[in-house]
Amino acid sequence: MTYTAGVDVGSTQTKAVIIDDLGAIVGRALIDTGSNVTLAAERAYGMALAEAGVDEEKDGVGYVVGTGYGRYRVTFGDAQTTEISCHARGAVKMFPGTRTVLDMGGQDTKAIKVNERGEVLDFSMNDKCAAGTGRFLGAAATALEIPLDDLGPTALLSDRPVKISTTCTVFAESEILSWLGKGKRSEDILLGVHQSVGSRALALLRRVGIESEVTFTGGVARNAGMVEVISSLLGFRVNYGEDSHFMGALGAALFARDHVQARQVPASA
Repeated sequence: MTYTAGVDVGSTQTKAVIIDDLGAIVGRALIDTGSNVTLAAERAYGMALAEAGVDEEKDGVGYVVGTGYGRYRVTFGDAQTTEISCHARGAVKMFPGTRTVLDMGGQDTKAIKVNERGEVLDFSMNDKCAAGTGRFLGAAATALEIPLDDLGPTALLSDRPVKISTTCTVFAESEILSWLGKGKRSEDILLGVHQSVGSRALALLRRVGIESEVTFTGGVARNAGMVEVISSLLGFRVNYGEDSHFMGALGAALFARDHVQARQVPASA
């Protein structure tokens, strides 16, 4: 058995995945990135190895690929690949019918058009504004004093969402507090925030062309409210699952497996 690994160092969280030579996930880890990016990569990798029960010296890890915002700080890695390619590859591995990927993280959002092999055909990213990213949701959590994990479930309690007009994360808190001052319920404000983020994501998807199936990846894919909002805007259910947060790391691990398999091909082949 030859293991390979992918380490996705994001701006807010770092993910690591260990796969076997069949491409199955045998270990995974998720931690906050913090200020020491190199240490975060090392810790996540070590935790994923431990979960997999893989001793790096005895069992061996054939290749490690780093991806994400801090991919060049994965100092123990053998190569680096962009997160766009990795999310595309990981999404098609997890959901083979994927033709469009929506990757929503803490700092940016990407729409990616892919083929059946997980190769990138086109992509579009949000501009410098963070209004359509997890950071915007984080601003709402701070303003309403609600834990991030409770944002989605709380938003889904609403049946009368307010309209969030601000397009700037800096002013989001002020608008949210203004709605609270007018007596609006937290759940109605939160659903409005989710719809605002979702509408920006939909605009990105339209730039690359929306083809079913759409797979939702990145940290925000863990937010049940955002899954519902995106699905409603699209008119069909997006693909997502327990490992949606790990798609980038999974894609990196699959690219690592490619390197190992290429080395194993006889020179005469």
